[in-house]
Amino acid sequence: MTEAFDAVDIIRIKRDRGTLTLEQIDWTIDAYTRGAIADEQMSALNMAILLNGMDRTEIFRWTAAMIASGERMDFSSLGRPTSDKHSTGGVGDKITLPLAPLVAVFGVAVPQLSGRGLGHTGGTLDKLESIPGWRAQLSNEDMMRQLAEVGAVICAAGAGLAPADKKLYALRDVTGTVEAIPLIASSIMSKKIAEGTGSLVLDVKVGSGAFMKDIAQARELAETMVALGKDAGVNTVALLTDMSTPLGLTAGNAIEVEESVEVLAGGGPSDVVELTVRLAEEMLACAGVHGADPAAALKDGRAMDVWNRMIEAQGGDPRATLPVAKESEVILAPADGVLVGLDALAVGVAAWRLGAGRARKEDQVQAGAGVRLHAKPGAQVRAGEPLMTLLTDTPDKFDRAREALADAVVIAPEGSRPAQQLIIDRIA
Repeated sequence: MTEAFDAVDIIRIKRDRGTLTLEQIDWTIDAYTRGAIADEQMSALNMAILLNGMDRTEIFRWTAAMIASGERMDFSSLGRPTSDKHSTGGVGDKITLPLAPLVAVFGVAVPQLSGRGLGHTGGTLDKLESIPGWRAQLSNEDMMRQLAEVGAVICAAGAGLAPADKKLYALRDVTGTVEAIPLIASSIMSKKIAEGTGSLVLDVKVGSGAFMKDIAQARELAETMVALGKDAGVNTVALLTDMSTPLGLTAGNAIEVEESVEVLAGGGPSDVVELTVRLAEEMLACAGVHGADPAAALKDGRAMDVWNRMIEAQGGDPRATLPVAKESEVILAPADGVLVGLDALAVGVAAWRLGAGRARKEDQVQAGAGVRLHAKPGAQVRAGEPLMTLLTDTPDKFDRAREALADAVVIAPEGSRPAQQLIIDRIA
């Protein structure tokens, strides 16, 4: 077949800071998905986009073309509003686990299509797969049935949603173009819009353990995604949240499930509870539900009831004993004082090196591996007291995990208090 455009011409336009037409964008995404544009050509175009950016019209059309590359889901037959949450990823970020059942308590269906971890950021599906019997893969029919009967589902996205994104994502990962804001925004939003949710709350992390280290970049990404959602008719809000220190007291798989269940039982770390409740409030408001009290639904067991039904619906046993690592090693506080810094990236890398994460998509993860924290910034510590426990099935991994944590901890004289603000801003 004769192609409408030439890939080299498209590359030159972005290289020279030009603007692509709607037709050029549609052709580019379709041709790359079909294999008519080679990986090396798309790599060059991605780099040009990273360096020179795209305007709002280009980003919107790029996203729409990615959506058009596959199927779209439709939840209108459910007869209730739908709301979803997407986090840009961090360390100890298990919020999806308690959040989905919590929002479902109030009659809002939560179709949470989630992913696996890569590098130092954990994956929701990896965490849930530490529950005996639980399965991530559901057909669209199973997903619809579970949403109708239970109200919440956390599962893997089907191959039919935005297939162009799967090709582009893999390419960006190996060509140094992951950080391009137009490409991040279109990647996330093409899947979320194709998923068919009526409203969406974005948790855009900023800090050492986040994808975006810089608040200005995080804000630009949040604003771009909110605009894309609204342009597509999805009621979209973003929160900028801190990821300079891990969320909660665990970074791993089974240990994060354990902590999530503590939150659903009315306990758990205060930062995990705070963010879960705030995101639930935003999701419910976006879905048109006002006056709900998510904090009460955590305390009185209603959210736990939905969690148990959600896990059982996907073959899991919510009461089963979770896997435990075979080996552990304790890291002690080096001095007396106040813990004022605990670097999220260092903890995430340590958990990854212990076996909780993967370097390549095909790698296996250890369900029991990770880092359990015994103190968070603001806590008073004494020399020789436990600061964290490293967990793995493979003891030869301890050395490299300790190396990752060499500069992770900052202890200051007593009387010091770190300035902490979990929720930095709201963008709507």
